[in-house]
Amino acid sequence: MVNVTTSPSSNATPEGLTERGLVVLGQREEYDYNYFALVLGVPLILIIILGNVLVCLSVLTERSLKTATNYFIISLSVADLLLAVLVLPLYVYSEFLGGTWTLSTYICDALMTMDVMLCTASILNLCAISVDRYIAVVVPLKYNRNQFSLRQLVLITATWVLSLGVASPVIFGLNQVPGRNPTVCKLENDSFVVYSSVCSFFVPCPVMLFLYYWMFRGLRRWSSGRRRSQLTRGRKRSLSLRLSSALQRENAGVRAGAKEKVVYLMPTALSPMSPSAVSMASPTVALGVEDKQQDGLGAGVAESDPMTTQMDSVSDADPTERPPRQGKILKENGLAHAKATKRGRRNSKSSRVSGRERKAMKVLPVVVGVFLACWTPFFVVHVTNVLCVSCKISPTLISVVTWLGYVNSAVNPIIYTAFNAEFRNVFHKLLCCRA
Repeated sequence: MVNVTTSPSSNATPEGLTERGLVVLGQREEYDYNYFALVLGVPLILIIILGNVLVCLSVLTERSLKTATNYFIISLSVADLLLAVLVLPLYVYSEFLGGTWTLSTYICDALMTMDVMLCTASILNLCAISVDRYIAVVVPLKYNRNQFSLRQLVLITATWVLSLGVASPVIFGLNQVPGRNPTVCKLENDSFVVYSSVCSFFVPCPVMLFLYYWMFRGLRRWSSGRRRSQLTRGRKRSLSLRLSSALQRENAGVRAGAKEKVVYLMPTALSPMSPSAVSMASPTVALGVEDKQQDGLGAGVAESDPMTTQMDSVSDADPTERPPRQGKILKENGLAHAKATKRGRRNSKSSRVSGRERKAMKVLPVVVGVFLACWTPFFVVHVTNVLCVSCKISPTLISVVTWLGYVNSAVNPIIYTAFNAEFRNVFHKLLCCRA
């Protein structure tokens, strides 16, 4: 992004002058051709174009992939796709000629502008995706993954506006400096190199790392809460089984002429002992026992394990009696069941969202690792080359880190889609030309 063309330093020889790969012999010009640039550059361009076109087509043609998050991935793919179409061909051409720029300086400035803007847009889109993921993990109930909201529109628009703002000084003449070498295409203003590096990397990178760190913390808290919830449900299930076993033994021991107990459901709110009772299995339903040889309700209390707090009350009644207000009990039980079902659905939805995000976050180490591996050497080398006058950074190293930054555009579609089964299925369908 900062220095598109690089080559060995100039040196004079008796036969002619070598300037950035250009050898002048009399009136004839010969180039020190770099075939490795073609071998690496052409496949890289094709991979970037193919991968990002597949991403865009997948989201646009598959209904299930039209989610809020995937619109960020489309924005990222568009940036990488434009980089492969508008920037990389000229870069590969220049590298093939040994780093010599043979076109006009105006085309060079346009190339520099697009290079800075699209590389910045790619990085800022990665940052926007981290913001979106952070919201989805930390506040999942406020995140609607199936609807493109104003927040997503603002983030994507800001990404492109900021990218254009960072790169615009080049197209407005910043690169037109006195004594400029027309055979070299690079950013001529050292201050702009530092400015663009700060805006494109040294600010977005800490933001991404900070958000990913808090995402990991949020997922850790979610996992801890999920384990506690599973433990609580296990205890409730155990208590329910113990109570059920006790009641079965009680009913199995009924003899002719002995006390016969009938179990029925009663809301805790109507049970005489409900104010002091605690129900771990259900907040709205209590178990009552009807004694057929005693009169009245709530005359006796059955023995129970101290932990078996599901038994809110034990009631004794005449064999011919029914529990009072049975119709109301059934009605209120029905309402309570409906409310409990609604709450359960909300909790289940929240659990599904958290589970989905937890599964998606498994790719976070790959995202952060690849991003840092591709872009950190690029910006560190170029900023050091500008700020450290005494540092002798070889043109080969500059070329390597520049290629490494461009490789990130080929890796992005793999990272954000290869771990998604829906994307893989649609890719396979598109590549096999199946409807």
